[in-house]
Amino acid sequence: MTVHLLPGDSLVETFEKCGFEGEVVVFRECLVDGPVAADGLEEFWELRSGYLGKYGSDKDYSSHVKDELVRLWNLAEGNSVNLWFEYELFCQVNLWFSIWLLRNTNAGFRVTYPKLASDEDVWKGFSYLDEGGLKASESESVKLSDDDIFLAVRLWEAFSKGNFKELLALGETQSNAFPTLKAVTEAAAEIDSRPKEVIREIMSEGKSGFGEVFGEFCKREAKYGFGDLQVKKIFDEVSEEVG
Repeated sequence: MTVHLLPGDSLVETFEKCGFEGEVVVFRECLVDGPVAADGLEEFWELRSGYLGKYGSDKDYSSHVKDELVRLWNLAEGNSVNLWFEYELFCQVNLWFSIWLLRNTNAGFRVTYPKLASDEDVWKGFSYLDEGGLKASESESVKLSDDDIFLAVRLWEAFSKGNFKELLALGETQSNAFPTLKAVTEAAAEIDSRPKEVIREIMSEGKSGFGEVFGEFCKREAKYGFGDLQVKKIFDEVSEEVG
């Protein structure tokens, strides 16, 4: 059996039109945003539930997020997990966690990235692709070696502990499974400062509305892969600072 782990609900409709065989599981977390350091999974789930609930999620975390991922724990030997994730930091952190979570299963792993028109489009995602684009992406999926899995586990552990020195060192690793690793680990190391600096810079140039600030931030710092919720929190902080 093949399980396809999709990076969000927005991909499901187009994905289902492709006729891929297998079961679909949806990853509905945003682990690049908020606290992730915990002693054990139960504490982790509680931590994330509390954080996302604080920021207005009206979904039940256990059934909407946790239970969806727990479905993957019972994979048998011979099963395959196809990890559909994008190249930017937002998705890469979720990918590292997914592999860490499933590291002790007997399944095989592949990662499928969006097959885009050029290297300049690397930070664009699956939303730019139609059914043909998804099929082309899947045809070039990369099988994860034991070394790739071990690397992802170490990446997640370093990120979750805020050990950016270790994360940067791991970012020097060459791996076909993680082709943007150096760029995203460098972005992660500056996640507490760089996004705010860029938003402050954009606002100093005369842009004051959230919509235009968000659009400009996405152009300048696409490697973060932040959505409107992540940028809005930083925007509000900077707005309060400047009065």
